[in-house]
Amino acid sequence: MPQNALSIESLCHGLDFPDFVLGFDHVPGGKVLFGPGVVGQIGEEAKRLGAKRALLVTDPGIAKTGHSERAVSILKDAGIEVVVFDQVHENPTTIDVKRCVECASEAEVDLIIGFGGGSSMDTAKAANFILTNGGRMQDYQGVNRAEKPMLPLIAVPTTSGTGSECQSFALIADSESHAKMACGDKKAAAAVAILDPELTLTQPSSVTAHTGIDAVAHALETAVCNKGNDISMAYSRAAWSLLEKGLETVLAEPDNMKARARMQLGAAFAGTAIENSMLGIAHSCANPLTAHFGTVHGQAVGTMLPHVIRFNRQNEAAEKVYNELYPNGSLEDRVSELLVAAKMDESATDLGLTESAIDQLSTEAASQWTAQFNPVQVDAEALAKVYRSAL
Repeated sequence: MPQNALSIESLCHGLDFPDFVLGFDHVPGGKVLFGPGVVGQIGEEAKRLGAKRALLVTDPGIAKTGHSERAVSILKDAGIEVVVFDQVHENPTTIDVKRCVECASEAEVDLIIGFGGGSSMDTAKAANFILTNGGRMQDYQGVNRAEKPMLPLIAVPTTSGTGSECQSFALIADSESHAKMACGDKKAAAAVAILDPELTLTQPSSVTAHTGIDAVAHALETAVCNKGNDISMAYSRAAWSLLEKGLETVLAEPDNMKARARMQLGAAFAGTAIENSMLGIAHSCANPLTAHFGTVHGQAVGTMLPHVIRFNRQNEAAEKVYNELYPNGSLEDRVSELLVAAKMDESATDLGLTESAIDQLSTEAASQWTAQFNPVQVDAEALAKVYRSAL
């Protein structure tokens, strides 16, 4: 696999990361640039990929910060024309993808840039499927269903959450059924991921909190999922160490660049863990809460996570991992402390869940892609118990 442009040691220099992080030598996917100011290299990287006309996919909030405008300026200075689609919505649907494709279809772009949070990067990946292979997003649900080559992708996260920059999957909701579709293909993975913690400084505190908790959930779910392996476990452990130490600091000190760097690298490591394994029922239970009650994804996952950890402890292997990850106490209690620090300590009742809705939501949760990878096998009845524990 292509190697990272920088060694892990150089990435972690000055950040006081634990020794096991410094020992990483497995870097899947494409080239990774990490550090304050590296977004300035986006034009150089686009030229290296042979681009002449790029599609930059972002959202209105990022457009207002000026980050995407700066990226466009750097790309133009490098001699690259840019078409901008800045209408990505949170939890993107097939409608968002269709609009993005319509924006790009006549421009004959040869490079796609996902610039923003997970929604922007997922929309960029999804548009790549349609632009290069045609059809509908539903045609690509699953793994490796794109038969033709895809355009190179540069992923530039402006949040520390999804880790989408290190994954080959696009998560897109069907606009009619509201079901989230996981559309994965190695050809959709980023050729370059640009991790610039300076870009996260403009996040509202609520976004820092929600994306941070989502990243924590990624680290903890990948650590115990039944598809895990030595590589995914190593990244899960590294991610948890970085995120657990960084989240409270970045919430209390938003301008702390070390904490920002810790969070962004932790989120990327958690995303890499997902790419090499999968998630579990915290995400399976969260998606119906978002679909039915409009709950922000990070909040929905965060509300469910302590209860999922407690539920999964009946699996001996998961119990052992949880105790290793947090040997000085209860992992679920530590997650609850992080939720308090993030001002996200809400019950499922607070989110709108009622007893009468549990049967429907548990049925939907059981059909989610990630449910099959939980360390404890689940069905709708088991997930109903998990929901009730969160009321």
